[in-house]
Amino acid sequence: MSSARTARWAATAGLTDNPIDALNRKLIGILCAVGAAVCYGTNPLGALNLYAEGMNTPSVLFYRFGLAWIIIAVVMAFRKEGLRVTKREFLTLSALGLLFIVSSLTLYLSFHHMPAGVASTILFTYPVMTAAIMAIFFRERITGGTVLSILLSLVGVVLLYWGDSGGALSLTGVALVLVSALTYALYIIVVDKSPLPMSGFKVNFYVLAWCALGMVFYALLSGQGLMLPPTPTAWVWVSWLAVVPAIMALVMMVYAAKYIGSTPTAILGALEPLTAVLIGVFVFSEPFSLRLAAGIALILAAVTLVVLAKARRHGDKEGRLSE
Repeated sequence: MSSARTARWAATAGLTDNPIDALNRKLIGILCAVGAAVCYGTNPLGALNLYAEGMNTPSVLFYRFGLAWIIIAVVMAFRKEGLRVTKREFLTLSALGLLFIVSSLTLYLSFHHMPAGVASTILFTYPVMTAAIMAIFFRERITGGTVLSILLSLVGVVLLYWGDSGGALSLTGVALVLVSALTYALYIIVVDKSPLPMSGFKVNFYVLAWCALGMVFYALLSGQGLMLPPTPTAWVWVSWLAVVPAIMALVMMVYAAKYIGSTPTAILGALEPLTAVLIGVFVFSEPFSLRLAAGIALILAAVTLVVLAKARRHGDKEGRLSE
């Protein structure tokens, strides 16, 4: 998730300072950042269990987005927050919705072709993709750290692709998750570059509405149709996807960005793919090896370099403005 996006949510979500000391604020912020990353990392837990129940991908995502949309709509009603947006804002929100549709759909489709933990780790290359796109198209300064992070992430993806046995992962699966990472990187850039003077709840209200509608169209066009969750257990898992990796993660990310800042929050986000890997290994018996561990470590190191470099650039800019 974009650190700039969460910072904007923190500024607009109506949060006020609590009468707690700095140490407690920092501790709460760290716990919220860890909690948010772990919650995001549980996507495979819900998705794979629903696949085992016989549900198809568009149905899983439709209920995830639809239930989350209902929850956010209720929250906005309690907040008495209006839905009116300008034409330009609506177009921006529609673009965000379309990008999120592609990113979520390709990630969940990749779970059919490769271990979910590995897919979630490759997805975590999106901060590196964001830095590369900003350097190429928005003329951000290319540093040695950026170049090194790109190289580390590429080597990490190659290690994940080949594995220890020499047998390659599904090329289709890798392509799908790379498209997911790219479209999420574009999503972050659109959020950061587009003026959206509204709360995170309002942004997500429109984005999730687009996503649910998109899953309806995809289900019809692909001939799969939408399925009702077939068992009470399936309803539990669709509710899990709507609440835990969506709503709970969103709320905790807002407080993390407010209490400890975007950089530590982004770094602790490395727990997201690690959570997905652990779930894959210990819950779904997905394979794990030293080469996979090395690939994961390289990708996490690349992301950490990007985050720290971005924080350093912002610090330098603030220093120059204060001179």
